[in-house]
Amino acid sequence: MIRTSSPASTEAAQSTRFDRRLIAPMVLGSMLNPINSSIITVSLIPIGRAFDASPARTAWLVSALYVATAIGQPVVGRLVDVLGPRRLYLAGAVLVGVAGIIGLVAQDLGTLVAARVVLGVGTCAGYPSAMYLIRAEGRRTGQESPSGVLTVLAVSAQTIAVVGPTLGGLLIGVAGWRATFAVNIPIAIACLWLGARRLPEHDALEETRERGRFDLLGTLLFGVALVATMLFLMERRVDLWPLLVVAAGCLALFAYVELRHADPFVDLRLLRATPPLVATYARNMLSATVTYSFIYGFTQWLQESRDLSPAAAGLMSVPMFATAIAVSALTGRNPRIRAKLLVGSAVQLGVCAGLLLVGGATPLWALALLTLALGVPQGLVSLANQNAVYHQAPAARIASSAGLLRTSMYVGAVLAAAATGTFLHAGATTSGLHGLAGCAVVAAALALVLALADRSLGRVGTPTRQES
Repeated sequence: MIRTSSPASTEAAQSTRFDRRLIAPMVLGSMLNPINSSIITVSLIPIGRAFDASPARTAWLVSALYVATAIGQPVVGRLVDVLGPRRLYLAGAVLVGVAGIIGLVAQDLGTLVAARVVLGVGTCAGYPSAMYLIRAEGRRTGQESPSGVLTVLAVSAQTIAVVGPTLGGLLIGVAGWRATFAVNIPIAIACLWLGARRLPEHDALEETRERGRFDLLGTLLFGVALVATMLFLMERRVDLWPLLVVAAGCLALFAYVELRHADPFVDLRLLRATPPLVATYARNMLSATVTYSFIYGFTQWLQESRDLSPAAAGLMSVPMFATAIAVSALTGRNPRIRAKLLVGSAVQLGVCAGLLLVGGATPLWALALLTLALGVPQGLVSLANQNAVYHQAPAARIASSAGLLRTSMYVGAVLAAAATGTFLHAGATTSGLHGLAGCAVVAAALALVLALADRSLGRVGTPTRQES
């Protein structure tokens, strides 16, 4: 005898499941930033040749996206908290498409940099919107820890970071460097189509959404302080010290304004009341500093000191990303965030210490093992910090909190770029690599200390119902 479920029971079962229709727009939107961060790495040389620009000038194509994203993520995230994800997601997709068109027709490097700024702002909506929707679905279904969906989000970003340079190389081979900008046009169209069809007009966080006035002054002060600081770190010139004075002054005013604003851009009172959330941002920044120091410095050292071709040096990074994807996929549903952070931070510290021992005679297989090992913390730490923010941030500020997590990552990337420029300014020598590794050891050790000190992480993410 065949038993069929009644419509009522089917509807009840669906109401307790994550809406799978949301996954495609969430993942595609979240991938916009990492794909544009990685695809540009293979475009810098041909762009420099096309516009007769030095590496120092083309580097602004990378920095422009970092600065725009570091500022834009929490700004757009706050707007998502206030207005909901749908409008911001669609507006971001439009900006991504516009940036693709600008890059397709640009006739000078300055216009390309402007396109990257627009691209950075446009890509800011995807990740905060995804985190907001995951929290809204968790509220609707009653499942407090949808770790399966959070894992999909993390793994997709890691995967696209691997695919980006390869895709860029294929596009350049077929249609030239402009194709690495133009590829954003069809992706933006796909985001618009999926977002318009699948993102809800209303959601389960509607009743908790904050409707206060947007804090424009606090946003501007935050942006100026961050731009001034990042410009100083990227340029690393002593004569630019006034930028640090500007940054300090803006930060002081920012704190004054935010503590007195009824609906602040960054709720400093909330951060003061939730030290674990601040610690998560700090760990994420430190881990990003380690990862990007490895990517920037180790890759250059392989080319200059070990005479590897750019293609061969790039292939040395593949084990790291492959391991990260595998580790995230295997451990994603495990709710023990603190265990992931402790293991990941310890391995990260060991890899940095290993860099202090490499030299011109180190066999390539040993170097490959180092990159392979670095994939373990990549897979554990990034996923654990993402899940920690999901549980530590209040529902009404989940999108802006997720945006600040991405900001902390890009601040770490800029710190890594500054350290790389400092230690490898005279060339990617072994002694320079050892100096960079020493800085990475300090950052990794601090990340481990923060994970050890925060015992509240042992209670974060413990599910009360079956996970989605």
